[in-house]
Amino acid sequence: MGGDGLTGQVTVIPLHEPRDGVPDVVADDAALARACERIAEGTGAIAVDTERASGYRYWPKAYLIQIRRDGAGTHLIDPTALDDGGLAPLAEILNDAPWVLHAASQDLPCLAELDLYPAALFDTELAARLAGYHRVALGTMVEQLLGYQLEKGHSAADWSTRPLPAAWLNYAALDVELLLPLRDRLHDDLEQQGKLGWAEQEFEAVRTAPAPEPKAEPWRRTSGIHKIRTPRALATVRALWQARDQLARKRDRAPGRVLPDSAIIAAASADPRTVEQLRALPVFGGKMQRRLSSMWLRHIQAARSLPKEELPSAAQNNGGPPPTNRWADRDPDAAARLAAARTALTELAERLQLPVENLLLPDLVRRLCWEPPDDVSPDAIAAELAVRGARPWQVEQTAGLLSEALRSRAG
Repeated sequence: MGGDGLTGQVTVIPLHEPRDGVPDVVADDAALARACERIAEGTGAIAVDTERASGYRYWPKAYLIQIRRDGAGTHLIDPTALDDGGLAPLAEILNDAPWVLHAASQDLPCLAELDLYPAALFDTELAARLAGYHRVALGTMVEQLLGYQLEKGHSAADWSTRPLPAAWLNYAALDVELLLPLRDRLHDDLEQQGKLGWAEQEFEAVRTAPAPEPKAEPWRRTSGIHKIRTPRALATVRALWQARDQLARKRDRAPGRVLPDSAIIAAASADPRTVEQLRALPVFGGKMQRRLSSMWLRHIQAARSLPKEELPSAAQNNGGPPPTNRWADRDPDAAARLAAARTALTELAERLQLPVENLLLPDLVRRLCWEPPDDVSPDAIAAELAVRGARPWQVEQTAGLLSEALRSRAG
């Protein structure tokens, strides 16, 4: 049974380093060949993790790959030290094996860029959610289910650093040290709860998920943009965001390290006319920004001179329903459908002991309630859910109650 507490008195053992020590980093073809030989001699699923440089680099690529397999030990591989295609020997082994990852959707894209793909997948974070655990971080799950406390503290490090510090490598090796026994425990939990089949459907959906479509207007995700009210000021946000993104790509630096979102919002709000006015704003007076201030000002001036028809609209058109807080005024019946659907789904999720967002994606529910099909019979809703990407177990659990909710009316 899932949950946050342990039954009985449990002694938690601090785990400061891997049982077999921290292996040397694989950074050349000969070392990779030896590692692949060891991995091939192992048995069963392969625990996989990656370390990226989020917050430091523009591109979300893997700077370290951690692998562990029963009978093969742990291996730390530096893909940046190998030539293009240098991981082909590793792909021959990994791509035919099942993988175990924690929060797999974070790691699979950068592994796919290296032509590494799992033949099957077990995601321990997703498994924990479906099993009813409320806190699903790797360290929490290992402590709660296995009785070990992992050495943590370097998850936000700049993993593009070379050479990698010994403490960071120790942390990285520990991230896969207990993934396989954690998988075994969660597998048993799911099987006992009758949810193993559900989990397998979810894992396969994660494994085969296509790359997300690029956002139509990614600049609208600038933090603090809700403070910007006019189309002209929004044009400044867009211009600065696009200039920053181009520079960040060129330098392979995280955009926030080139220019923070807060500075973009400040400039759009103040509408500076001169370099001096721009440099008087927070951040823009710093050493790096002073060198770039003329460039930033050119983009602000370009936005200021745009003709009216080229200004962005004040409201984002994402092709979906409006914000739900406006439904009651715009379509009271849709608001009633959504309220009924949310209530029914929440009650079902509580009975099944899993998060309501794992029972059915909230965006799917909103779209269905805003524009329901003409036929809202259970069979028709089941077919609609399947078309919209719901897994078979989700369809089976929710089609009937959604069919009833979609008949709701206001008043």
